[in-house]
Amino acid sequence: MAANWNHFYQKSAEQRLALVAQWAHLTPSQLNDLQQTNAPIFDHLIENYLADYALPEGVVTHLTVNGTAYLVPMVIEEPSVIAAASNGSKLLSAGQGISATIKERLLGGEVVMKNVSNAALSALVARQQVTLIQLANASHPSILRHGGGAKRLTVRKLDDQFTAVDLLVDPGEAMGANLINTMLEAVAGWFRDRQYDVIMAILTNNADHSLVRVQGTVSFDRLGATLEAGRNVADRIADASTVAKIDPHRAVTNNKGIMNGVDAVVLAMGNDWRAVESAVHAFAASTGQYRGLSHWRVTQTGLTGDMTIPLPVGYVGGAAGVFQMVAVNHAIAHVTDVSELMKVIAAVGLAQNLAALKALVTDGIQKGHMSLQLKSLAMANGTKPAELGFIVGELRKLAQPDAEDVKQLLVQLRKQDFHE
Repeated sequence: MAANWNHFYQKSAEQRLALVAQWAHLTPSQLNDLQQTNAPIFDHLIENYLADYALPEGVVTHLTVNGTAYLVPMVIEEPSVIAAASNGSKLLSAGQGISATIKERLLGGEVVMKNVSNAALSALVARQQVTLIQLANASHPSILRHGGGAKRLTVRKLDDQFTAVDLLVDPGEAMGANLINTMLEAVAGWFRDRQYDVIMAILTNNADHSLVRVQGTVSFDRLGATLEAGRNVADRIADASTVAKIDPHRAVTNNKGIMNGVDAVVLAMGNDWRAVESAVHAFAASTGQYRGLSHWRVTQTGLTGDMTIPLPVGYVGGAAGVFQMVAVNHAIAHVTDVSELMKVIAAVGLAQNLAALKALVTDGIQKGHMSLQLKSLAMANGTKPAELGFIVGELRKLAQPDAEDVKQLLVQLRKQDFHE
């Protein structure tokens, strides 16, 4: 069916739903599902809004960071992730748990110019550093009241044609995207007024000045039934960690596992997980080869993990000010500022990695996932909550259960219930 989508964004949410339902031939039940999850406030948040798409939220238990115990919300649809993060956190919970430090928290952007003398531009920026910082701060004066502001500018030659002026900003407790873009446009205007050929002014999602380092140690006796068995597991985890450093194929999967935990907390805290993903993967490739983010090594006292990642997140602003659940999740986690949030997020990533590596070098990755995978398979094929116990129990008996098995089992179960 041909449809006229002109001015679709100007229509009410109800009108948009009706048009989509007509075009897609939705059933009354499908249309009702959309209508039941339609919140008027979000019509002002995104374009062409139809409905909310809900994801499950759980909590990580046993996490200790810098001596403080945390209960951390995670929003994710993938089974086993929260269980693994909790297991890794428990392994690392002895003593002070995971230690976390932040050297600095600066985010940035660039004003890109064409056909300029790199030496002359560097000299100009050095002379006008104070003026340009004052100009940037004047474009968004409220940031100074919150303890932030523009900090420094540097010049970076991109090639024979293009040069960038990089601006680093302390965004305070905010995520900082709009703040930084406003400052960059003010700086770009200053250069345009002096006849520089400015191509663009835009923030960067590279966050190598917003790094968090997390470290933790797990004793050998917590990794195996005996000290010797635990030492063997530690050796194998260290080997797996080394492989992720030298093999990009393994590194990608290693880092994806870390980001399972990181992204889920970032999302629960109302932050931009796409920005975090971009920053982290760029950092993983910063040496010229994509490498694993974590490093595990065997010491005299146990297995020690060390990981540094960029985390361009904020405590206020963006979606954090729109979604009520963000404030609830701040309260659950007892996180009170952006620095604490960064440390907790990174710690979850390290715990996630430990649990994944331990499973990988012992029972294999599938064993721990199987129970939740069977539940997902059952629910995806029509199993009701009251039927899950029986269906999953029967699926466990099969070598390679699939959707058809679920459907056949449901027919048998419901026929039995009907006759009873």
